[in-house]
Amino acid sequence: MTTQIEHTPATADDSLDESIRIRGARVHNLKNVDLDIPRDQLVVMTGPSGSGKSSLAFDTLYAEGQRQYIESLSPHARQFITQMQRPDVDS
Repeated sequence: MTTQIEHTPATADDSLDESIRIRGARVHNLKNVDLDIPRDQLVVMTGPSGSGKSSLAFDTLYAEGQRQYIESLSPHARQFITQMQRPDVDS
């Protein structure tokens, strides 16, 4: 299983990330969800109770963000931090 959330550039030459791309998210209520979330904009997720809003926000996006941040710390600092599991996504 490969777990990765990609940041897609606007063009091949552009180094600024334009969106956060999620492919094949399978966490709790999410069943192979594909999604592109624009960066630097207000994004609202709505839906009925149990539709997977919190699974996407916390169990997928937050968990991956925390994992990437912790990987940027020194090995000494990482030993004192409890890390969340990787979200179940294809990319």
